[in-house]
Amino acid sequence: METKLIYKICARAEWSAALAAGSYTGSADDARDGFIHFSTAAQLEATAAKYFAGRADLVLLEVDATQLRSPLRFEPSRGGELFPHLYGVLPLHAVLSSKPFAR
Repeated sequence: METKLIYKICARAEWSAALAAGSYTGSADDARDGFIHFSTAAQLEATAAKYFAGRADLVLLEVDATQLRSPLRFEPSRGGELFPHLYGVLPLHAVLSSKPFAR
């Protein structure tokens, strides 16, 4: 099965809570919107600049989209560009890596 990578930038505290809980349910913004926001590799830099500028408490999650149990939809967002949105929780087994993220 081919691995399809998507990425999530999140606060370190959110990721620590997810590790303790056994899954990641998303940020406050994700909860407001009804899905977990992700980016492709090509979208990552613009997402970081727009939503996370100046923050030092961040983690970058690399996620294997083929391991997700909930629906993943690519939907229009900034400028009509299609972004991956997960309608459900992110299971920890789908996260291939997590590392500090600094721009």
